[in-house]
Amino acid sequence: MSMIRDLRAAVRPAVRKDDSVYDTTRDPGSPSAIVDCAVYRDGSRVDSAECLTPHGAMLQVRRDGGFAWIGLHEPTEAEFSGIAAEFGLHPLAVEDAVHAHQRPKLERYDDTLFTVFKTIHYLEHDELTATSEIVESGEVMCFTGENFFITVRHGGQGSLRALRSRLQGEPELLAKGPSAVLHAIADHVVDGYLAVADAMQDDIDEVETEVFTPGRGGVARGSDAGRIYQLKREVLEFKRAVAPLARPMQLLSERPMRLVDPDIQKYFRDVADHLARVQEQVVGFDELLNSILQANLAQASVAQNEDMRKITSWAAIIAVPTMVCGVYGMNFDHMPELRWQYGYPMVLGVTVAICFTIHRTLKRNGWL
Repeated sequence: MSMIRDLRAAVRPAVRKDDSVYDTTRDPGSPSAIVDCAVYRDGSRVDSAECLTPHGAMLQVRRDGGFAWIGLHEPTEAEFSGIAAEFGLHPLAVEDAVHAHQRPKLERYDDTLFTVFKTIHYLEHDELTATSEIVESGEVMCFTGENFFITVRHGGQGSLRALRSRLQGEPELLAKGPSAVLHAIADHVVDGYLAVADAMQDDIDEVETEVFTPGRGGVARGSDAGRIYQLKREVLEFKRAVAPLARPMQLLSERPMRLVDPDIQKYFRDVADHLARVQEQVVGFDELLNSILQANLAQASVAQNEDMRKITSWAAIIAVPTMVCGVYGMNFDHMPELRWQYGYPMVLGVTVAICFTIHRTLKRNGWL
């Protein structure tokens, strides 16, 4: 019997090819997309050697109950194919999860809910410029099954490690099953939106202040249109993450679903409310930036008109001595006061008086 067991152990890796995709005993130098793999039973994490692979975790779940939570980061098709086969994931959802760049959405494939969230991270910067990147986006795809939960994360931001640790400290919530994890991720993503919205509000306030701050002579000089346009592009990227998520949150909070615990469904309403608040802020940001951009262009036009009025005023003043010099520069024998001793100072005095009068008049009218 021992020989038979040894023979079975030797041939098992060759029979189950999918295990090579997520086998933790393979060469440590080879790439692995699995960030964490664990089984949760009665709200507590079960640590055992069997849980190190998704296949082993599901064997334990089917035998003892609970659910498995597998976290992956930017898996390739080869790395994800074994997991997809193990959990019976739909090919369309698998394709979306591997290639990313998806809109936020909620789709049902047989007995699995596929949810896409776009994460937004605010990038700190000392000064806002025309090329500043203000937000960085990523994606979190979630597969919610009856006894499993799979997260596929794309992008350098949006790690779920802290979220997993926090949930493990709330066993009564984890005891509700995979839908509790889905709610926690949705709440985590939307809370991130709130933080980004508050930070972007400061940038918009700064640009708005610069646009309407009076410059020399009490006239607002405006701001760099490139900075405003770049900020508007970042708001648009933020809007692409927030707006499409409203419908999935509405479905999760209002429509009964077999895979979502009724007690957890109530919490999705709070997430939907927070999301609605962020959506209103983002729409307001977009409209406000449109107004700021138009005001900036108007300020630039006013500044140009102001400069042109000054140039025109000085040209009118300089035209007087130019005309007098042009007249007396002609070679005529008979000209007014040409032979008079005080003719030259008189002409200069009249010229200066005329120029002073024009300058005073233009200054009184606000042209200088």
